[in-house]
Amino acid sequence: MVQKFDAPSKALLKSQIAEHIAETDKQSRRPAVRHGQPEAPLPEDRYFDREISWLKFNKRVLELAQDETVPLLERANFAAIFASNLDEFFMVRVAGLKRRVDTGIAVTAASGLSPRQQLRAISEQAHKLQEEQAHYVIDHILPGLAKEHIILLSWKQLSSQEQERLSSFFRNQVFPVLTPLAVDPAHPFPYISGNSLNLAVLVENPTSGKTHFARVKIPDNLSRLVPVDDLTDEEGRDERYGFITMENLIIAHLESLFPGMIIKEARSFRVTRNEDIDVEEDDAENLLNAMEKELLQRRFGPPIRLEISDTTSPFLSQLLATKLRVNPDEVYRLPAPLDWTVLFELQSIDRTDLKFQPFIPTTNRQIAEVESSQAQDIFAAIREHDVLLHHPYDSFSTSVQAFLEQAAADPKVLAIKQTLYRTSGNSPIINALVDAAHAGKQVLALVEIKARFDEEANIAWARQLERAGVHVVYGIVGLKTHCKLSLVVRQEEDGLRRYCHVGTGNYNPKTARQYTDLGLLTCDPVVGQDLARLFNQLSGYAPKSSFHRLLVAPRTVRSGLLQRIAREEEAALDGKEAWIKIKVNALVDEKTIDALYRASQAGVKIDIVERGICALKPGVPGLSENIRVHSILGRFLEHSRIFAFANSQGPQIGEGPLSGPEVWIGSADLMHRNLDRRVEALVRITAPDQGQELIEYVDLQMADTTSSWHMQADGTYVRHSHNEKGDPLVDCQEYLIDKHTRALRSRRR
Repeated sequence: MVQKFDAPSKALLKSQIAEHIAETDKQSRRPAVRHGQPEAPLPEDRYFDREISWLKFNKRVLELAQDETVPLLERANFAAIFASNLDEFFMVRVAGLKRRVDTGIAVTAASGLSPRQQLRAISEQAHKLQEEQAHYVIDHILPGLAKEHIILLSWKQLSSQEQERLSSFFRNQVFPVLTPLAVDPAHPFPYISGNSLNLAVLVENPTSGKTHFARVKIPDNLSRLVPVDDLTDEEGRDERYGFITMENLIIAHLESLFPGMIIKEARSFRVTRNEDIDVEEDDAENLLNAMEKELLQRRFGPPIRLEISDTTSPFLSQLLATKLRVNPDEVYRLPAPLDWTVLFELQSIDRTDLKFQPFIPTTNRQIAEVESSQAQDIFAAIREHDVLLHHPYDSFSTSVQAFLEQAAADPKVLAIKQTLYRTSGNSPIINALVDAAHAGKQVLALVEIKARFDEEANIAWARQLERAGVHVVYGIVGLKTHCKLSLVVRQEEDGLRRYCHVGTGNYNPKTARQYTDLGLLTCDPVVGQDLARLFNQLSGYAPKSSFHRLLVAPRTVRSGLLQRIAREEEAALDGKEAWIKIKVNALVDEKTIDALYRASQAGVKIDIVERGICALKPGVPGLSENIRVHSILGRFLEHSRIFAFANSQGPQIGEGPLSGPEVWIGSADLMHRNLDRRVEALVRITAPDQGQELIEYVDLQMADTTSSWHMQADGTYVRHSHNEKGDPLVDCQEYLIDKHTRALRSRRR
């Protein structure tokens, strides 16, 4: 069953969204006076530009690729991540800025920069970063790999035997796939798909002497690194991992593609296009069909970046730029090979000595203790105590995945409700929902088909779930559903009980091994009632739902956080202990930043751990001298969100009075899109030991003894990786790996 919207329903939902945002704005307005005194105006230049801040984040990723203490293949992986990140940045953020300029709806950013100024600043920094990355990979990472017998070879470096074998491979496996496209009066300039790698070829007709242009697309369904050899020693160990890039292999055989022509020049190039998607949902009779049509158009977005080999002739460079309609600032001349995401392919090499030490997640202690006596009964573990999960250190498969699989198989479970933003291929989460539906349970799946770059996969999941009899809905028109929620309704001896999971990360077993995320498993009836109301709001009509242990965007996340920041401010002014600890992926929202500035001015000590974007300026005298901002990057992608406040807010329904710090976790970053245009959920952690654990986690990441980047008042980031004696600082991720491993050994003893 698929949810559709008729015209009156669309209008009603649209008005509800507008009402939600208006209510948020009203609730978040601060009084003009503080303790009887008028508030001094905050400086106009109090925000960093979010786009420039993102480029600084990607620079930190590049610094990991340049860190010689990181295993070599992991450094290559970080270089590939840098390239992949930058591709997406151009496809979405730069494309959006260009669209605003081209359509005449340019609006000055909070930083004071116009979109044109932002584009100029981005272009300047992106050129420098790409050149720095390319030269570092070529001058340091590739030579380092070569010393370890992982070698990227040119055609001329191959032996005659190797050339013969690869020529045979080309004839049999590559040549049939290639389609050279000529450009002449009968053949217009071909469409160049976004992010594809291509060869621009100039050929001369020896009879007429005329030069012609042709394009050859590098097949993206074949590995780009072609193995050259498989040399082994007497004991069968690999002596060399030799590769040649697919484009070099094709260049070496261009004569077979253009027989009788003289090859004058052949250079690689690559185009990045606008691949953001914009669906007018209130005008779409069926959101699923509208999204499918929009996906077909995505690959025809306008070009926003042209990468070409720096050895390309001026004539060929100008030809490409003219035909693709890019301006000089959008042309990136780089040393070949282009597109360093190719380094991802090296991760399949079996060289554990050049990678991080393997880490196997452990079963959460509370779940493991119950498993030993009750055969992996996760429901029993949850009944004993709220379970706080910390991935990837706590295994996702033996906690969240097992929770849903047990629910699907348990005859006492009557219903399962689930949000899905991103998940993995061959997803065990999807399989569990399908199994539950086949078993006759009521299953609701809220599939967010607007999850950027996962739209096609999510549409496929939606179709599969529909065929299994799952009730599939797409949430509220105009809002992305980004919250991470599961609700299981189970019939027990004393009546119905609701088991809940609220998380910070996606229901994706693959990324759960690579991202640091938090989750709460609970059967607290307050949370159960909150989730039931929220799912009703998402699948039906319940715009006025109230929540007790949840903050839900777009209505109450920003306003709820602002109230708590203001409470710390008042406590500081009253001479009480006051502090705020925040861990997020990004901090951009101006209202939240202003509230933090005011709290800092009142004396509140504020610690912020952010991974990516930060528009707040820390350590500015008179404005934010009580605010510290650190950034953590490492082998795992920091993805969890924590909001902790020194002072609690009154009694909690169903829990009795609470004292001490107040701690929340959830899916929301402090960005406009999260607070205004998404459904997000934060849940309050009520167990004092779990709240303290999360506070200590933030303190660990903020400690001067922990390796991190410290943000300066001018927006630069200074890396602190060694102390004054030159000893390495604590890697918090390795510390937590060791902590969980030691705990597992202790349990086994």
